[in-house]
Amino acid sequence: MDYPTIRLMPKAEARAIRHGFPWVYSDELVMDRRTRALAPGSLAVLEDTERRPLGLAAVNPLSRIVARVIDRDPEAEIDTAWFAARIGQASRLRERLYQQPFYRLVHAEADGLPGVVIDRFGDTAVVQPNAAWAELRLEALVEALRQVTGVGTVVKNGSGRVRGLEGLAEETLVLTGALEGPVPVPMNGATYMADLTGGQKTGLFYDQRPNHAFAAGLAQGARVLDVFAHVGGFALAALAAGAESALAVDGSEPALALAEAGARASGLDARFATRKGDAFDTLAALDAESAQFDLVICDPPAFAPSKKALDAGLRAYERVARLAATLVAPGGYLVLCSCSHAADLAKFRAASARGIGKAGRRGPIVYTGFAGPDHPVLPQLAESGYLKALAFRLTE
Repeated sequence: MDYPTIRLMPKAEARAIRHGFPWVYSDELVMDRRTRALAPGSLAVLEDTERRPLGLAAVNPLSRIVARVIDRDPEAEIDTAWFAARIGQASRLRERLYQQPFYRLVHAEADGLPGVVIDRFGDTAVVQPNAAWAELRLEALVEALRQVTGVGTVVKNGSGRVRGLEGLAEETLVLTGALEGPVPVPMNGATYMADLTGGQKTGLFYDQRPNHAFAAGLAQGARVLDVFAHVGGFALAALAAGAESALAVDGSEPALALAEAGARASGLDARFATRKGDAFDTLAALDAESAQFDLVICDPPAFAPSKKALDAGLRAYERVARLAATLVAPGGYLVLCSCSHAADLAKFRAASARGIGKAGRRGPIVYTGFAGPDHPVLPQLAESGYLKALAFRLTE
C-alpha cells in the first residue's frame, strides 16, 4: 500500500510505541504542512526520528490524539478482511467467557480497534465509531461484524464527548435490520431492558456485571438503595439474589421506566420501587426522612472525565460517599463506583474514605472490583482500565 508518512518529534518516546502504547499526541508529531493537510481518518506510516517505520497509524490533525497505531505492519490493508480478523479474535474471547451473546464484543484499543466500541445484544450489535478512521470505514467494519457474528441488526451510536473531540457529528441510527423497542438482556439472574437508540451509551453498562454480582451476594434479605441506577443495574441483580426490597434513584425518567420494565420482566416488581430526582438532593432527603438501608450502591457518571476535571471530580466522589454513608444501617455495606479514568484507584479510594469519615462512619474495604473480562485492559494504556468499585462494611 502506498501510504504517506508521518514522523515523531525528537522528544517523543518511540520506545513506548514499539512496546505497545497506541497513541501519539499532537505535540509529539512533526506537524508540518503536509501532515496538517491529511484528512481526518487518513492512514499513514508512522516513523521514528530515524525514519524507521513503527507501524500503520490513523491520523486526525484535528484531535489531540493526532495518531492511533492500528497495525504493526506498515503495509497492512485496512479492508473488510482486516476488520473481520480483529472482530473474530475479540469474538472468540467472549464466546469462551459467556454462554449467551450479551457482552462488550470490542473494547477499542484493547481489542486492536482504536476508538471503536461494539456491544452485542443477542441478534443486535451497537457500534460506536468514536474515531475518524473508523467512521470513514464504517461500511467495511459493519460488513465484517455481520460476517463474523451473524447479527441481523446493527445500530450506529454516534454520540458522546469522545466523538466531539474527534470532530465528528452526533448521529444514532439503525444501519441494518430492524429494531422494535427496548431489547431484553439476561444478566445476573435478572432481565434488563436496553434502549439501543435512545438510552445512555450503547443502552446498557456491561462493564459493571461482576460488581453487580458481588453486591447481589450481599443482598439476601437486605433493604437496598441503588443511586444513579440507570436501568436498575445493581437493584435488579440484588432483588434476583433475594433482597427484601430495592429503591432505584435516577434523574432520568426514561431510564427509571426501563428499570421498572426490567423488574416486571424479571418478576421482581413487587419488591421494586423508583424515585426520580437529583442524586445528591435525594440522598439528603432520604437522610432527612431517617431512611436506612442494609446495602447502598452509588454508581455515578464520570465526575472526572479528564485531568483538568480531577480535583472537582474527587470532591464530588467524596460528597457522594459522605451523603450515602449516613443511610447505611450499622453493619451494612456501601458500594461506591467510579468510571473516571483520570481518577485512579488510589485517588478514588482516598476520596471515598474521606467522605465516609466526614459522615462519622468507619469500616474496612471488603471488595475492590473492576470491569468484567469483556472489557480487557491494554496494559500500556491506563485509560482502558477506567472502572473501579469499592465495597465498605460500615462497622461504626
